[in-house]
Amino acid sequence: MASIGFIGLGNMGAPMMRNLIKAGHAVAAFDLSEAALKAAAEAGATACNTAVDAARGAEVVVSMLPAGAHVTSVMLGEDGLFAAAPKGTLFIDSSTIDVATARLLSDAAATAGHALIDAPVSGGVGGAEAGTLTFMVGGADAAFARAEPILAAMGKTIVHAGGPGNGQAAKICNNMLLGISMIGTCEAFALAEKLGLDAQKLFDIASKSSGQCWSMTSYCPVPGPVPASPANREYKAGFAAAMMLKDLKLAVEAAQVAGATIPLGAEAAQLYAMMAGAGQGGLDFSGIIHMLRGKA
Repeated sequence: MASIGFIGLGNMGAPMMRNLIKAGHAVAAFDLSEAALKAAAEAGATACNTAVDAARGAEVVVSMLPAGAHVTSVMLGEDGLFAAAPKGTLFIDSSTIDVATARLLSDAAATAGHALIDAPVSGGVGGAEAGTLTFMVGGADAAFARAEPILAAMGKTIVHAGGPGNGQAAKICNNMLLGISMIGTCEAFALAEKLGLDAQKLFDIASKSSGQCWSMTSYCPVPGPVPASPANREYKAGFAAAMMLKDLKLAVEAAQVAGATIPLGAEAAQLYAMMAGAGQGGLDFSGIIHMLRGKA
């Protein structure tokens, strides 16, 4: 079993950390929240006063932070983790950040004598709790081989997407498609309502025909057809609209840099920006159906 430093104990990071402990790993944890640190200690982790304390002596450091700026501030510089960690430490960054920053961090880690993989996740809080996350991994083959047993304690599906930054590229493309398909699914239900077609009848047809998609069959945006979907809990967030907006913004930025054309992705970003601007960013992203019904 490994000695692991874990940085970032939010809604995703905390259950991921707990699954590492359940798998028998020794975890030293850090978060800015005292409540999160207390909960980590109660789960069996060593609560640390700083991120550097969590990384000292660790064989592996896992980070789950809000954005690229947070990751670079923690990792880089004389007081950063790359400088503090023992040579040869494996860094697993599961934050969702831009591709360019992920590649910059990989280069900086190598210069400091470490290995780093970018390993963003899909599966939401439920997947983090259950240990069934999907990890999309970018990095060298040797680093991926070292990371795979650690990731297996937190996830069910682990895919090596290629070199540094490719995990973030995969996450951005996947979530752009998710955002677009959810909007399309919501539009279909909103139109059906206007035309007098029962939502359950539309679901019964579309879920078994050419309109079938994950947003329809697993995360249906109207109450009833899929009991586990947030639509049946007043759109309490499984994956918040604000987080979808963040990912869509990353997709738009990546497309601009790469010279790719993503008209639907750009439009989806604008719609989720409108949802967030209406004070609904904390709702589940499937709650965009309210706006498409004209009820935002």
